[in-house]
Amino acid sequence: MIDLNGKVVLVTGGSRGIGAAIVRAITGAGGEVVLHYGRSRDRAEALADEVGAGRCRILAADLDDGAAVPGLWREAVAWKGRVDVLVNNAGIYVAAGVDADFDVWAEVWARTLRVNLVAAAHLCREAVRHFRERGGGAIVNVASRAAFRGDAPDYTHYAASKAGMVALTRTIARGFGAENITAFVVAPGFVRTDMAEDYFRDHGEAPVVREIPLGEVAEPEDVANVVVFLASGLARHATGATIDVNGASYVR
Repeated sequence: MIDLNGKVVLVTGGSRGIGAAIVRAITGAGGEVVLHYGRSRDRAEALADEVGAGRCRILAADLDDGAAVPGLWREAVAWKGRVDVLVNNAGIYVAAGVDADFDVWAEVWARTLRVNLVAAAHLCREAVRHFRERGGGAIVNVASRAAFRGDAPDYTHYAASKAGMVALTRTIARGFGAENITAFVVAPGFVRTDMAEDYFRDHGEAPVVREIPLGEVAEPEDVANVVVFLASGLARHATGATIDVNGASYVR
């Protein structure tokens, strides 16, 4: 069994979906979690109560506002005096096709990059600086299958943001490995979350399932279990690698 006792993990977007599953898996393995949320305070509080308030600190921050990121990191560190693992999980998935008005297209692109990539990069910067002082640490960035195979035309910006996250992670792994800082990517396909349900409502679930050889949409726990493994330090030499969690719907 994986043991995260003694590890403090910051999870962004931790109040729902994949993030909530990650929080449960980390605390289930003995770790302590700083649960970041954007707007879902009720869900964050309920989850903290579920896993044990003493093992979970909830913090709010709008990741669309880059200036909020350093404060989030400072508060996370202040809880236990350190953060050992950063999990960048928060992200948005908003449609904007080429036929949309330019103002809409441009704003969706900008906001998606701010939340999915730039905020993650800011947190990676804070983490690297902190880990240097502490003799090491780990970053797990939750990207997407879309980073490698692309996405539907209405979500080009989402695919681009996740591809950027992959490049960010690989650069950190190469640039800071000598300082005992590791960085990994987890790249899910469709996962049964509120975000996916919104997509299914508009486009249907059957076409998605047909392209998954396992014949089913992944559950959040499939992703969470991989994140916990990478956070454990049991696979340090996998630093820079991407772990795909997509039911073989895209094999690289």
